[in-house]
Amino acid sequence: MHILFVCTGNICRSPTAERLAETAWTAGPGDPAPGFRASSAGTRAVIGHPVHPEAARVLTDLGGDPTDVEYRRRDGRAPERLPGDQSFWVAAGEGPGAQTITWEVAAGSWSVVVMNADGAQGVSVDLEAGARIGLLLAIGIGLLISGVVLAALAAALLVWATRGKEPRERAEEEPATAAGAYPVAVSGHLDPQLSRGMWLIKWFLAIPHLVVLAFLWAAFMVLTVFAFFAILFTGRYPKGIFDFNVGVLRWSWRVGYYAFNVLGTDRYPPFTLADDADYPARLGIDYPQQLSRGLVLVKWWLLAIPHYIIIGIFTSGLVWWAADLGEGDEFLRVGGGLIGILVLIAMVMLLFGGRYPQGLYDLVMGLNRWVYRVIAYAALMRDEYPPFRLDLGGEDPAEQTAPPEPPDSSG
Repeated sequence: MHILFVCTGNICRSPTAERLAETAWTAGPGDPAPGFRASSAGTRAVIGHPVHPEAARVLTDLGGDPTDVEYRRRDGRAPERLPGDQSFWVAAGEGPGAQTITWEVAAGSWSVVVMNADGAQGVSVDLEAGARIGLLLAIGIGLLISGVVLAALAAALLVWATRGKEPRERAEEEPATAAGAYPVAVSGHLDPQLSRGMWLIKWFLAIPHLVVLAFLWAAFMVLTVFAFFAILFTGRYPKGIFDFNVGVLRWSWRVGYYAFNVLGTDRYPPFTLADDADYPARLGIDYPQQLSRGLVLVKWWLLAIPHYIIIGIFTSGLVWWAADLGEGDEFLRVGGGLIGILVLIAMVMLLFGGRYPQGLYDLVMGLNRWVYRVIAYAALMRDEYPPFRLDLGGEDPAEQTAPPEPPDSSG
């Protein structure tokens, strides 16, 4: 039982009554009865105000201590309930470990609140949410059937678009390349008089090209997916898509040759997908009249893995310096692809020597040539497996004219 005595200032009457009640309900000398509690309060009490002297004398006579006072401010309203006891929750869960709550969703805006049981700060939780829709299975089956129908329709359109275009005894012969040359030609001609310091700003000057190339490469990826299905169903790479994708590779090669991957020219690259015979960096890929329908399933990922590892080292995957700084396990690691390292050396040679060493240039060209051959193969543009060799120098072997056959002297 709890008895609360209330007066105005809580400095005389109510504390005296509190002490009298405690004296009346006593189980033993100085011990209140079990389950009994008395307290006092004032409607206009001032915290820290001492007990009235007369009340203090009476409290002392009753065995109380008038200085043993605990002050607490009460606003008079009902005590706040814990968050979990509120009535506005639609569903709630409480307790240690994983908790799951389920409710019927209706129209409106829903909020999930995660908190401590007492509303205290500091909450760490892994939350997963999901919805169960009765028609979800039916919708999924419908979308699957629609996808199959659209794929069949696309295949039929591809077959119709390429019907009657089988090569007539190779009337349209592929461009002639030198014996043993790969049908992806990547060439460059080193400018004899390169600027010592222009490479410092070429990356900045190339920004407009990089913006355009970002969109071109997005289109390249989408069109390559279309080409995949075209090859799978017809064995042919659509000529229009092929020419566009070659143009994207050609544009990328010119920008890389100018600003990043070679630094072989100071001439600004043209904004075009077409071949520019006057620009010192050129790229060409022979159009294949027929491609394997089976290789298209594996060559771009499984068969190309060895080359991916190699060109990863060429472009970005080589850690080439590690030095102990002498403070425990702290290390300074500088990483970069082999091409980047060689181009960095070329920058230093240009800055201090004013020339690009021919041997270094030939090696950089060979590495870039390897990279673009693998890109063309992985983009499904050729079935011939890229060779594991460095064709050094600016001139690509595919551009070298095969020597004429000797005349027949038998007659």
